[in-house]
Amino acid sequence: MVRRRDRNLHVVREQEDPTDRIVREILDELNSEDDFQNEMGEPGRRRRKSGKVAVIIFLLLAAAVGMYLLVNLQTYSRVRITDAYGKGEAANIGYREFAKGVLKYSRDGISYINQKGEEQWNHSYQIRNPYIEAGQESAVVADKGGNDILVIQEDGVKGEIHTSMPIEKVTVSRQGIVGTVLKNDSSAEIICYDTAGNILVEHKTSSVGTGYPMDIALSKDGKVMQVLYFYTQDGTITSKVMYYNFGEIGRNKTDNQVYSQEYKDTVMVSGFFLDQGVSAAVGDNCLAIFHGKEEPEEKVLIAIDKEIRSVFHNENYIGMILKNEGKEGYELRLYNGDGKVVISKDFTGDYDNVKLCGRQVIMYEGKRCSIFLRNGIQKFEGEMENNIMEIFPVAGVNKYIVMSADGMEKIRLVK
Repeated sequence: MVRRRDRNLHVVREQEDPTDRIVREILDELNSEDDFQNEMGEPGRRRRKSGKVAVIIFLLLAAAVGMYLLVNLQTYSRVRITDAYGKGEAANIGYREFAKGVLKYSRDGISYINQKGEEQWNHSYQIRNPYIEAGQESAVVADKGGNDILVIQEDGVKGEIHTSMPIEKVTVSRQGIVGTVLKNDSSAEIICYDTAGNILVEHKTSSVGTGYPMDIALSKDGKVMQVLYFYTQDGTITSKVMYYNFGEIGRNKTDNQVYSQEYKDTVMVSGFFLDQGVSAAVGDNCLAIFHGKEEPEEKVLIAIDKEIRSVFHNENYIGMILKNEGKEGYELRLYNGDGKVVISKDFTGDYDNVKLCGRQVIMYEGKRCSIFLRNGIQKFEGEMENNIMEIFPVAGVNKYIVMSADGMEKIRLVK
């Protein structure tokens, strides 16, 4: 039987990405150079050896410049799915970037997935209101308003902690020391635990003494603790940032306290460490940055004259989304550890989720996503195919992992 060609059918070929084209052309050029050298004898190869090295260096430099300009000096508006893993995830699932993969968690358990969508381990539990705090090497999943905490590292659950009072705030150091703010109807306590659940530090607070603890943070080594307190005195609102050192320097200090600073007419609500020697506290009208590994001290105090919508950070930068006054939209502002502004960029659109990934600021809400680079250039503005639950960059040009209710997808930003 002879098959007839259907003249109404045609093959659609996806247009080659410009970045892929540059890489292919460089490889073709180098391969043609090798073919030419093989056709010549040994004397010819020696004569042209230095010339070949120069050509390779020139091509690599030209390619690097070309790829940088091509990739980073334009705004992408579409995505191309390169790989997809998993379909039909259950409802009420949450995702959080962690280590080199993703934590997937729910009320019934938590698992760790690598970048190929493969589950590395899982752990069952019953937590009514799970939420996660994650660093680079350790994370915790806690029952907010409950009494259970799990300490997690890349290779699995390292410990389980049961608290004596409901959990209000939780933080974790690099090696898994957990700091908590616990409260009931009449009092609040700050307690630090090791991974086995043993109490390392216990500090009771009072509204007439230290004030109410608003936030807590631990240094990378777990030795220094920052606590933000809030209280009113004579009708004046006051916040206090205090540091405690549980190492040798703090042993001879009252309650291990090594530094304290008050801020009147300010409500300090968010505190964190960028690295071992730089930390920060953000209030409703200011940003305070502290330097010092053992005894932090305020280095710079920055007044914020706009409404702060969100605060985010990584080990190098402190970011804020500020509501513009007298005009539409918001301002993305990024500070370095010395308090200098490195990005001030206006944009439109509401994004409830904002994060720093290396030198990229990623904002998303529903299917919508916007990405800004450290130099202020908007790298992407557009929509994904599904509602975004987590997104972060991975190795490769313009490549990202996106988590949604459909599972994991690897995407590339395209024009």
